Amino acid sequence: MKHQIRCAHCGCLFSPNPRVKNQRYCGNKVCQSARKRLWQREKLASDPDYKQNRRDCQKAWCGRNPHYWKDYRLSHPEYTRRNRELQNVRDKGRNPRRIDLAKMDASPQKVCLIPVA
Repeated sequence: MKHQIRCAHCGCLFSPNPRVKNQRYCGNKVCQSARKRLWQREKLASDPDYKQNRRDCQKAWCGRNPHYWKDYRLSHPEYTRRNRELQNVRDKGRNPRRIDLAKMDASPQKVCLIPVA
């Protein structure tokens, strides 16, 4: 009987590959994605060069695809509607007295100044 261990993500038993030292995840695609996400999170937290490189690559991609998000929102109206609703909830959670963030100069109360003689 082969040695089996539990996957760190899904908890299923699997036979580790003898060529992979300290294997903790099974070969399931979801589990491998979880392993990669964990590695990336740890790498971003511990390696400033890796973090800067990721930032530079994302910035370069955005420069090559300047209309991506505008086109995405136009072609996905349900995403746009849901995001707008969630943004309203987030905005109200920031400051409950402030209703409209776009009108920064608007005052909720009228202020009357009476000159002192």
